[in-house]
Amino acid sequence: MAELEKYRNIGIFAHVDAGKTTTTERILKLTGKIHKTGEVHDGEATTDFMEQEAERGITIQSAATSCEWNGHRLNIIDTPGHVDFTIEVYRSLKVLDGGVGVFCGSGGVEPQSETNWRYANESEVARVIFVNKLDRIGADFYRVVKQVEDVLGANPLVMVLPIGIEDEFTGIVDLLTRKAWVWDDSGQPENYKIEEPPADMADLVEEWREKLIETAVEQDDDLMEAYLEGEEPSIEDLKRCIRKGTIALDFFPTYCGSAFKNKGIQPVLDAVVDYLPNPTEVKPQPETDEEGNETGEFAIVDPDRPLRALAFKIMDDRFGALTFIRIYSGRLKKGDTVLNTYTGKTERIGRIVEMHADERIELTSAQAGDIVAIVGMKNVQTGHTLCDPNSPATLEPMVFPEPVISMAVAPKDKGAAEKLGIALSKMIQEDPSFRVETDQDSGETILKGMGELHLDIKIDILKRTHGVEVEVGKPQVAYRESITRRVEDSYTHKKQTGGSGQFAKIDYVIEPGEPGSGFEFESTVTGGNVPREFWPAVQKGFEKSLEKGVLAGYPCLDFKVTLVDGGYHPVDSSAVAYELAAAAAYRQTMPKAGPQLMEPIMKVDVYCPEDNVGDVIGDLNRRRGMIKSQEPGATSVHVRAECPLSEMFGYIGDLRTMTSGRGQFSMEFSHYLPCPKNVAEEVIKEAIERDKK
Repeated sequence: MAELEKYRNIGIFAHVDAGKTTTTERILKLTGKIHKTGEVHDGEATTDFMEQEAERGITIQSAATSCEWNGHRLNIIDTPGHVDFTIEVYRSLKVLDGGVGVFCGSGGVEPQSETNWRYANESEVARVIFVNKLDRIGADFYRVVKQVEDVLGANPLVMVLPIGIEDEFTGIVDLLTRKAWVWDDSGQPENYKIEEPPADMADLVEEWREKLIETAVEQDDDLMEAYLEGEEPSIEDLKRCIRKGTIALDFFPTYCGSAFKNKGIQPVLDAVVDYLPNPTEVKPQPETDEEGNETGEFAIVDPDRPLRALAFKIMDDRFGALTFIRIYSGRLKKGDTVLNTYTGKTERIGRIVEMHADERIELTSAQAGDIVAIVGMKNVQTGHTLCDPNSPATLEPMVFPEPVISMAVAPKDKGAAEKLGIALSKMIQEDPSFRVETDQDSGETILKGMGELHLDIKIDILKRTHGVEVEVGKPQVAYRESITRRVEDSYTHKKQTGGSGQFAKIDYVIEPGEPGSGFEFESTVTGGNVPREFWPAVQKGFEKSLEKGVLAGYPCLDFKVTLVDGGYHPVDSSAVAYELAAAAAYRQTMPKAGPQLMEPIMKVDVYCPEDNVGDVIGDLNRRRGMIKSQEPGATSVHVRAECPLSEMFGYIGDLRTMTSGRGQFSMEFSHYLPCPKNVAEEVIKEAIERDKK
C-alpha cells in the first residue's frame, strides 16, 4: 500500500469540448497506463466507454482510473462537461481532494466551466488550471487568464508562458526555472528538449516571474521580508509557498498546452504532485446524525481509525452492479461486514476492484484515501455511508437538484413491461438526478430529468443496454403553482360516528412568500385554543396538500401559512383531526388566494458566429426569451438569455439550421416566473383533459 502522502485524488472538469477526456488520455499514456492513445473524435477514448459516449463524442458519466507519476499514485476521475450531466461533476467533486480545471484556449471560460467552478468552490477543492488547445485558431492564453479573474473571480497563478500561438505553438517556458520545454512535431509527448527561452521573451518571462514570486511569498512572512530586502527565495521555498496557497484556495497554479498535440502535459502532472493536497491535507468530512445535522465529529483520514466510506456512484455493467466508494478512514478487506447507516442493514464485502475505465483489477483490501469499486452490493445508493458496524457514523450526504423536464414512456409490448421496471430501477440507482414516477390517474410511467439530452440518453440506454423498446411521449415541463393574494380564513372539521368523534377548528392566514422561499409555517396562537402539540399536525396537513395545486395539479411554491387561532375539544380533538382540517382548509382557501401558474425559466448560453447573431436573438425573442447580454469572443459571439423551458424543446435543431451547424448552446435551470395568461390557460386545459382520461 502506498503511503497517504503519495496519494492524489483528482478530477478533471471543464465545459463541453474543452478537452478533458483528451487530457485524461494523454495523462494515461504518459504514466504508462495505456500504450495507444484513443481519440474522442474516433470514439476510442479509454474513459468514454459507453456506446452513447463514443458516438456523440461527449462524456456522460464520470469514469475512474488510477495511474502512477513520480512515485505518486493518482486516482483520476474524468467528468462530463455537458450541463445535463452536472450531477456527475458534483458527486465526483464531493469525493476528490484536488482537481484540474481545463479551459479551451480559444473558447475561454464557458458557462459550464462557471457551474463546475462554483461546485468546486462549494466543495472547497484545490485546483490547478490547464489552458488547453493553444494550437487552435483564435487561442489566446493571456485572454483566458484574464477571464478566469473576471468571470470566475479566481486568482490564477501563472506558472508557464506559451512559446508561439496557434500553428506556431511549440512549447512553454517554466517561470520557476526560466527554462523552455520545446516539443518536436512527432506528436510524441516524450520528444521534448529543455533549453533557454527565446530571446524575444526575456522581458515577458521576468515580468510574469516577478508576479509569481510576489504572490507566492505572501504565504510566508519571513520569505516576504527577505524578498522585499532584495533576497530571491529558492525554488524549494517557492514550491512550498505555492503548495500552501493552492491548498488554502488563495490561488490556482495555471499551465497551458495542447493535449491533442501532446504538448505541456508533463508540467501539469508535476503540478498535481507538487501542489495539490494529499488526502490528509484536506478538511476532513463532517459526520452527521440521522437528520443530517453535523455532530461535530469528523472522518479523519487515517487507516487505523474505524471505517468511514461514502458511496458516490453506482454503475451497472455486464458483470453486475458496481458501487464506487471513497474511503475516508479505516481499512476495507474482502469478506468484511460493513454497516450502511442509511438503511441500518449490514452487507458483506465480496469483491473489491480498482477500476481502469471499464476494466477491473482485483484487490484484496483498500484503505483510507483510496477510491475503489465494490461488486454486487445490494441496497447501497449514491450518498450512502458505509462504516464499521461497531462504530456507526454518517457522512454528510449529497444534495441533488430537482428535475425540470419529464416525459411519458410506455413499453411497446406486454413482455417489455417487466423488463422496463427492472431497467429503470437500475438506472435510478446509477443517476440520482433521474427520477421515475407512475402517474396515479393514467398509470403512465413518467421519466424526469435535467434536460432534453439527459432524457434522450436515458431512452437510448433503455433500448441498447437493457433491450427495452418504448413508446415516448412528448417532453413535459415541470410547472409549479403559487398565490398572489393574502387571505384570512377559518375551517372547522367535525365528524361524529358514535363513540368519540373528530373535532378541529383552525383560523389561519395564507399569504404569498418571497420567490424561492418554499413553504413556511408559523403559529401565533396564544391561550391554548389550539394546544401546542397539535401545531405540527396542522403544518403537516398543509405540507402534504401543497404537492397538488388547485389550478392544474402542479406542486405549490412560495407561500406562508400562519395559524392565528382556533378551537379544540378535550375529547374529540386529535392530531389526525387537525391534519384533516388543514388539508381541507388548503382546498377551501387556495382558490380564493389568486392562484397562478409558474413556469421554469432557464439560463441559456448560446455561442454563434457573428453573422448569425441577429437570427439567433430574433429566434430567442420569439421564444419569449429575455436577452441579458452579448459578448464578442475570438471565434464566436456569446449570447446570454433567460427563456421559458416550454419554448426551448427542439432548440438544438433550429440553432444548427440557423448557424449552418456552427452554433452551440447550453442551458440550466434558473428560477420560476408566472406564466403569461394564454400559456397558463393552455396548460390548465391540458391538465383538465388529462384528468378526464
